[in-house]
Amino acid sequence: MPTLLIKNIEMLVTMDDQRRELPHTNLFIKDGFIHAIGPLTDMPEKADQELDLSGHIVFPGFVNTHHHFYQTLTRAVPKAQNANLFNWLVTLYPIWARLTPEDIRISTQTALAELALSGCTTASDHLYLFPNGSKLDDEILAAREVGLRLHASRGSMSLGQSAGGLPPDSVVDSEADILKDSQRLIETYHDPNPGSMVQIVLAPCSPFSVTGELMRQSAALAREYGVHLHTHLAETKDEEDFCIEKFGHRPVAYMQEVDWIGNDVWFAHSVHVNDAEIRLYAETGCGVAHCPGSNMRLASGIAPIVKMLTQGVKVGLGVDGSASNDASHLLGEARLAMLLARLDAGLAGASRSGEDAPPLMTARQALEIATRGGAAVLGREDIGSLAVGKCADLFAINLNRLDYAGALHDPVAAALFCAPQTVDFNIVGGKIIVNQGQMATLDIPNLVNQHNQAAERLLNG
Repeated sequence: MPTLLIKNIEMLVTMDDQRRELPHTNLFIKDGFIHAIGPLTDMPEKADQELDLSGHIVFPGFVNTHHHFYQTLTRAVPKAQNANLFNWLVTLYPIWARLTPEDIRISTQTALAELALSGCTTASDHLYLFPNGSKLDDEILAAREVGLRLHASRGSMSLGQSAGGLPPDSVVDSEADILKDSQRLIETYHDPNPGSMVQIVLAPCSPFSVTGELMRQSAALAREYGVHLHTHLAETKDEEDFCIEKFGHRPVAYMQEVDWIGNDVWFAHSVHVNDAEIRLYAETGCGVAHCPGSNMRLASGIAPIVKMLTQGVKVGLGVDGSASNDASHLLGEARLAMLLARLDAGLAGASRSGEDAPPLMTARQALEIATRGGAAVLGREDIGSLAVGKCADLFAINLNRLDYAGALHDPVAAALFCAPQTVDFNIVGGKIIVNQGQMATLDIPNLVNQHNQAAERLLNG
């Protein structure tokens, strides 16, 4: 692999253990990893390629911990625009039942391109329905062409409406087939090594779409192979009511009952959790994918993220499905996380003066959730910060643009306080994925055309 020297960086935000912000520095990449950071005189050898980032601020690549790529095909569907979660799902399930393997390919590349252009270098996706011959393989192979790291979650639904679940029977699978395919995917694709481009996650969809037995067996299989577990949890009050009525427990207590508590587990949303449940997350190492845009879009509520961080819970960011957020812009999601946490603090009394006023989330805290936080949630020690020995995953924004005029006294904070932008460069494992604001690995006009045609076909039946 060619070596790469990134030189004349205006500001390097490392998010390393010392949280260093280094002005006027350089970075040397070899074999996909960072080999040196510092003056040009400290670079170990002459590089095969050089990239001059004068006037740019460089961040560690963002980590997206929850998404549904296929939902880019059903953005802003009229009948689902003003629905809460359960009604939104009931409206969209019949449309999603028409998905094909080609739809999975197109939507995967669309979502990953959006993510790349917003600073993401590692994305976790939750694909939980497989109609018309679709497989998780379709997503994995499509992602290879884009160049981002992928945590591909083998989702599943086995509890159809006839058995008391929410999804229609047409989109659920047998539990034997789900477990067999989960094992096949792990054995075929999962790479646990540093610098891994693909990891497999086992991810039964939610308490209202799978049985307790599938949850237990998925946990056992994941732990046999050393892969992580993921599901939606405590997203809405409807879900809480469902769990109490059907299982006799609140959602988190139900997870305890089915062996879904531990350092290898992370939950999407966790909006409706109490203090004791937050302490349990912290004590057992459970992670949370915070999805502020989706939580607002579906009126699910405000997750107590600052309280989780204070307690030591691992928290990462997720853009969630692009039909419950209608965007895959991770820099924008980091901004929403900061602003929504501030609104939550305001509702708790932060607008009052005095020492007892709740603190406001800072821009740097939100950036840490998007980088180090996401890496911790996914169980990755090789990403999330820029330091010697870490993966060469980073993005750069040109500060000499209209959007940041007047904000250069603190360019780090400006990236969050100012309106979210498309990044100028995105580099994954030393490979340039976004070059001067354009995708280097995809034909975007052609992809958009294919995507719009597929979306029209799905919506019109």
